[in-house]
Amino acid sequence: MMGRVTISSNCGEDSTYVSNIFIDEYMQDANDAQIKIYLFLLRMMSANLPTSVEALADKFNHTESDVIRALKYWEKKGLISLEYDGSQNLTGIHMEDIVAKQHRRYGRRKDDSVTAQPRPVLAPVFQEQPMQTVVQSPAPAKATSDVSNLLFIAEQYFGRTLTSTEMQTICYIHDELSFSDDLLDYLMQYCVDNHKKDFRYMEKVAINWNQQGIKTPKQARAEIYKHDSDFIAIMKALGMENSPTEKEIEFIRKWRGELGFSMDIILEACDRTVMATQKGRLKYCDAILRSWHEKKVKTREDIAKLDANFTADLAKKRSKASVSSIDTKLRLSESSIRSGVSQNRFNQFQQNTYDFVELEKKLLDN
Repeated sequence: MMGRVTISSNCGEDSTYVSNIFIDEYMQDANDAQIKIYLFLLRMMSANLPTSVEALADKFNHTESDVIRALKYWEKKGLISLEYDGSQNLTGIHMEDIVAKQHRRYGRRKDDSVTAQPRPVLAPVFQEQPMQTVVQSPAPAKATSDVSNLLFIAEQYFGRTLTSTEMQTICYIHDELSFSDDLLDYLMQYCVDNHKKDFRYMEKVAINWNQQGIKTPKQARAEIYKHDSDFIAIMKALGMENSPTEKEIEFIRKWRGELGFSMDIILEACDRTVMATQKGRLKYCDAILRSWHEKKVKTREDIAKLDANFTADLAKKRSKASVSSIDTKLRLSESSIRSGVSQNRFNQFQQNTYDFVELEKKLLDN
């Protein structure tokens, strides 16, 4: 049984400070993408360097939408504040001081009225951004703050000011259906990502989730993928009739999102997988698609070219192997003739032996 271990450090000055409160209270609820992006923002801030949404997406191989969602997640948690220009383009990221949750008020409104000290800023554009004094209003009751923050986030997702009816819908989902902030945030993401910006549609989905007993984003994802026609088609193409597990969902989401393949290409990879193996089909299919991604495959014509090149290369290799084999056999045959060792049934008898030098002399004498 292992006991306690001592942790020591040789870290020099080239390091980034991370609050213990972040590690103790915030990190466990965040996903990998959100943690990576927050830590990288701290790194850039400590080095006084600018960054951008595009740079963050390239750095961690995420989509820009993933980066925006992560930034909005941390803004909702009160760890950062985002600034926009008149066209709703992101122009600044303020890194907020982290304090224990019970002492924290969430969000920062555009119409705040009490002067606060400026905070460290990361400019998402590659030019120097002026730091401005930020005004804040006195902290209201927690429930009011939560809803107002959700309304602000909703405006960012839907790209417009909400009507009073739409605000009431969000309050209904939050208060009457008892949706947590995270679940309501995920619901809005889901609707926007699927180009469903009708709040009546969002309310119907929320009521359905409530009837299904869904309380977390993880449960919501599982429910969504049970009815996603693409996921169902992919699972069937791989000969799997079950609803996708979390791990299987990760694979398929990566094929559609990170690798950017169309359903046509994914189903072609599934067909080849089924013909090749009975076990580990998802991993086998993943290997095919990653290989195609590296070779910039976009269409079936690209796949046909790869197949033709592979067939040609294989024919060349087989031709070389055949020539090499023949040469080897010839050398072995010559060796056996010289050594007098029989190699087949046609020479398994006493061979005639001739002295060609003596025969040549006799011919010359005649």
